Amino acid sequence: MMNTLRLVARRNFHQLRNFNKGAVYGQTAETAVSPAEKLTAPPPEGTDKPVSDKIEKLVKDITALNLMEVAELSDILKKRLNLPDAPVMPMGGMMMAKPESEEEEAAPQQKQSSFTVKLTGFDEKQKVPLIKEIKVLVPGMNLVQAKKFVESVPTIVKADVEKEEADKLKEAITRVGGVIEIS
Repeated sequence: MMNTLRLVARRNFHQLRNFNKGAVYGQTAETAVSPAEKLTAPPPEGTDKPVSDKIEKLVKDITALNLMEVAELSDILKKRLNLPDAPVMPMGGMMMAKPESEEEEAAPQQKQSSFTVKLTGFDEKQKVPLIKEIKVLVPGMNLVQAKKFVESVPTIVKADVEKEEADKLKEAITRVGGVIEIS
């Protein structure tokens, strides 16, 4: 306690005055906030959020209206808020659908232009030739990478290739004991 008083006494009067002003402002700032303005924790998930009395009264008044009054209220709100008319759904809320056969005929059949070649398995007896073939077929792959590649099946050998190239890859890999899937 004595050391604290010595430190305070050594400070010049100006610094003490600024400190005192800050402490006083801090106290008044806390007391100036009304309890309504203090932050409150949000409600937990799954529970309804508390509603203000004003909104609760509006909801109560609107639910007490009959069908004609609701239509009138809707028209007035559309005019005052410049809202466009909402499209009307058919009775029952169902849309008219075409038969499935017409939809299939109407959609043009698109041919697949890019394929993915995937190694799904291999013959254990043919593992070494398969590793060598993968090393040759996949550019930039060394022998160690090819071994890890083959051992981590199922893996994609090449993606986004044309049909002819996919067939050539399948033929080359199946020749050395690999099981290929083209999609």
